[in-house]
Amino acid sequence: MNWKCFLFLSLLGTLCFSQDAEVKKHTLDLSQFYGSVLLHNTDISHLITDHPGGLILGYNRKTYGSQEWEELYNYPDYGASFIYQDMNNPTLGENYGLYAHYNFYFLKRKIQFRIGQGIAYTTNPYDREENFRNNAYGSDFMSSTYLMLNYHKENLISGLGMKGGISIIHYSNGNFRAPNTSTNTFALNLGLTYDLDGGEELAYIRTPNREKVTEPVRYNLILRGGLNESDVIGSGQYGFLIFSGYADKRLGRKSAIHVGADVFFSSFLKELIRFQATSFPEMDVQSDDDYKRIGVFLGHELFINKVSVITQLGYYVYYPFDFEGRVYNRVGLKRYFGKQWFGAITLKSHGAAAEAVEFGMGIRL
Repeated sequence: MNWKCFLFLSLLGTLCFSQDAEVKKHTLDLSQFYGSVLLHNTDISHLITDHPGGLILGYNRKTYGSQEWEELYNYPDYGASFIYQDMNNPTLGENYGLYAHYNFYFLKRKIQFRIGQGIAYTTNPYDREENFRNNAYGSDFMSSTYLMLNYHKENLISGLGMKGGISIIHYSNGNFRAPNTSTNTFALNLGLTYDLDGGEELAYIRTPNREKVTEPVRYNLILRGGLNESDVIGSGQYGFLIFSGYADKRLGRKSAIHVGADVFFSSFLKELIRFQATSFPEMDVQSDDDYKRIGVFLGHELFINKVSVITQLGYYVYYPFDFEGRVYNRVGLKRYFGKQWFGAITLKSHGAAAEAVEFGMGIRL
């Protein structure tokens, strides 16, 4: 496993298991799923030959309001999960994933929505000689996200319950290595839940009349970096750096808005510019075109305890070389360490085309 995968898993573990509240209840769930790979890109049409299936195993810690954020989000669960998926295609092979996840509840806790983020290992990635048809998975390890929307009923008989619904499972290495067309599986799932305490009912803590949260405008500085590769297979992996600054304004306990700017130093573009200039003169690219970019963005931050989910939409105001268009987006996780310092893992893309997984450290002043 490369250092990026290790860091990703380490931070994900911190996100889920660094809570300070006393442990009160734990549950397990096991679901079987069966579905189809979605044709999000015609380049993978040759890989959609059968219906993939597999298992999702989850461990959950339930919350009851010991901390403020738990009541604000209707007492979610957090935990870890494992997915085994047989793609039922010899070119794609099998995938094994480890995830950190949250479960959120709606409609009197009968509807459960799970979002999980983690690392997956694929048994049959792209190989120029032995598996050149696999243009979806360019590396052994990939970032993976999955969503589940289930009817969820716990403790039907002595702690045993059931769940059933739909799932979406996404695999991509974030252009860490080409090719990276990725896959998305849409599936039906059905499974069982088990309360390790035998179904004991516990009361939720409720706090009426909370004080309103107000803050002045705060300023954030962050340095991001990582490795990525262009879509030209074999062009090589290169490091990148991104300097970002933005102001945020809290709108309440749950959210804040962002306004800021990014300066991009993406070295893979140097190689892509050289390649296009020498190999495709009809593209009118010059070998000395500037690879740097500057963008401005608007964003939103959703606070969940010490973790927050950030989404940003940007536009390049300095854009000397055309790569995937002027509009870009960023989505990811931010973890606070104390009142000022934070770490972040984000995916930067242009629409559905991923450019890079970014690892960052910053300060909020």
